[in-house]
Amino acid sequence: MAKVCWPYFDPEYENLSTRINPPRVSVDNTSCSDCTLVKVDSMNKPGILLEVVQILSDLDLIITKAYISSDGGWFMDVFHVTDHHGKKLTDSKTIDYIEKALGPNGHRTDRTKTWPGKRVGVHSIGDHTAIELIGRDRPGLLSEISAVLANLDINVVAAEVWTHNRRIACVLYVNDKINCRAVDDPNRLSIMEEQLKNIIRGDDDDEKVGRTSFSMGFTHVDRRLHQMFFADKDYENCGVTTDADKYSPLMKPKITVEHCKEKGYSVVSVRSKDRAKLLFDIVCTLTDMQYVVSHATISSDGPDASQEYYIRHMDGCTLDSEGEKERVIKCLEAAIRRRVSEGLSLELCAKDRVGLLSEVTRILRENGLSVTRAGVTTVGEQAMNVFYVRDSSGNPVDMKTIEALRKEIGHTMMLNVKKVPSSGSAKAPESSNWAKTSFFFGNLLERFLA
Repeated sequence: MAKVCWPYFDPEYENLSTRINPPRVSVDNTSCSDCTLVKVDSMNKPGILLEVVQILSDLDLIITKAYISSDGGWFMDVFHVTDHHGKKLTDSKTIDYIEKALGPNGHRTDRTKTWPGKRVGVHSIGDHTAIELIGRDRPGLLSEISAVLANLDINVVAAEVWTHNRRIACVLYVNDKINCRAVDDPNRLSIMEEQLKNIIRGDDDDEKVGRTSFSMGFTHVDRRLHQMFFADKDYENCGVTTDADKYSPLMKPKITVEHCKEKGYSVVSVRSKDRAKLLFDIVCTLTDMQYVVSHATISSDGPDASQEYYIRHMDGCTLDSEGEKERVIKCLEAAIRRRVSEGLSLELCAKDRVGLLSEVTRILRENGLSVTRAGVTTVGEQAMNVFYVRDSSGNPVDMKTIEALRKEIGHTMMLNVKKVPSSGSAKAPESSNWAKTSFFFGNLLERFLA
């Protein structure tokens, strides 16, 4: 039998164009008086806009304006950014990281280690096992989930929890209490999965009620949460007013989709209350819906944000049917509202231990508080948790509840209580401050230790 001789392809050929025309990144602090300009010129490639926005968002930078052009073979973007205090970027380490991450070797950088807690992996990353959960939300559910893990001697090292349209999605990093390694024993994983499924499922046998997974590929956590909700079709009920909306009415984003015949694009216009990571959430959703952003203009002066995207489907088609346009509008509205939380923000700092998350969420539940969003991370031996909570009965959280929390947990951990301004507030300064407050707690540990 004759041998089949396949042609030889140099494995480096794919990166040839990048090596010939490497990305050019500049961080300009002189051209603008009140912000830093981040300019990126690069060969165009699928997903490059999301990659750039993701890096800037992970640094908790506020993008006040952006001009995006990536039609054809070249990608040229200018981002006006500030830190979360509204100041120019002056930290040399931050500037150096931006230049390296967006530069020629940025795709080779292992940002999993550089920025812990931002990515999840297949089955486990290093010393952590990643768990995905999605199901119907109910008061005390997070407390029940964390109690199951604590009873199995499994420590929650980091977690992100979102709720939207009475659904809950979370990604948790866990490890073994004894050896602080990833939980990789098949029997133990099977037991954990079965118990978590029972908690998520509750009394309902419907398969849509809850799902548990230990495998999801290398994906940014926030993007993965969007993907989980999108697959769950949480956007289908975005027009329905829920009890949460009655408790704290949200300003509904104004989203339109029009056809630009002259240029051959569909134009998506979004106007909403400004907030941290708004640009990321929108670009992430368009990307995962298989749309390519060729041009865009972003502006967020004042409490409102205005964004305009010129898009096509990956196959080059525009959004021609009314059904497709309506679906894009619903999905973007859902993406914008998933991250919005109102009521109280509780920031806690304590020495990490197995069962800490279970203890804190139990106390919140016993005081009649429902968690609408949560972030958990561990730095060294310190656990830093942020919970957005509201009264489970639908009323504003009163001062007696806050004082009870302080008395019950104040002797074992540091507690900082913040009021999150209503997104419908007419007070521009409060809305602006809220918009520029990052959910990721950046310097929380430094504040507590100062």
